[in-house]
Formats: sequence, C-alpha cells, structure tokens
Amino acid sequence: YPMLSPDGRWLAYASNESGTYEIYVRAFPEATSGGGKWQISSGGGAYPMWSRSGRQLFFENLDNRVMVTAYTVQGSSFVAEKPRPWSERQLANLVNASKNIDLAPDGKRFAVILPVEETGANQARSRVTYIENFFDELRRKAPVGKK
Repeated sequence: YPMLSPDGRWLAYASNESGTYEIYVRAFPEATSGGGKWQISSGGGAYPMWSRSGRQLFFENLDNRVMVTAYTVQGSSFVAEKPRPWSERQLANLVNASKNIDLAPDGKRFAVILPVEETGANQARSRVTYIENFFDELRRKAPVGKK
C-alpha cells in the first residue's frame, strides 16, 4: 500500500519485514536523498494516507482504528511524532478484503466502513445505499411547478 506524500518527497508504505505489518516512510526517490527509512507505527499498521492540507500521516492499526502522527522534515530526515488515535471508533474488520478507509480531499474527514450494530437476529450484516442519477429521479418525482 504505497502512498506518495503531497510534495512527492516521501513514500509511506506497509511492510511485514519485521514479522508484523508496520508503516514505514522513506525518502523518494531514494537515490537522491541518501536512502533513509523510518518506522512510523509500532504494534502494526496498514493503509497509510497523507493529509493533503497539513503535516500528518494517517494509517489503520491492527485494532482497526485510525491513527495519526504529525511530522516535520529536518534536512533529509523525516521526524514523526508518536502515533495517537485519531478516533476511538473502530472500523469494520474486513478479513481478506481491501482497504476500508479513505481520506477526504480536505484532510478532515474519512469515508469508512463501520461494523454493523446488530439489534436483532434478522439484522442485515451490512448495508450500502447507492443513489445514481439522484437529481433526475427527484425531477421525476417532484417536477417543478407542481404542487
């Protein structure tokens, strides 16, 4: 899951080189920067995402929570603060699935898949509402000028 920083100088990615998937950052392109590498997460991480509006790196930890770390750049070094929870809300655990989170362009919100809160035996396991051609349907159901 590689992700280039908005300025194109850094590459964040998940690797299991330590035996557990962790988030790392390295300079990009490596040949022009001296080849530094920094481990960002501890205790697991996946799906790194750069804030588009600030100096933050987000990722999902092994407990399915969104984590964030602020960072600075000092010369050719990437200096990250200790990651902290961005939210205590736990994301859905999608075993053997793809990414269940994405950062909005403003860098302030996420689109996520949350666990289903079951209240009954027949509760659906998941539900997605997709509306296509919403305004066409609205004009059909409530035409202008009709009461």
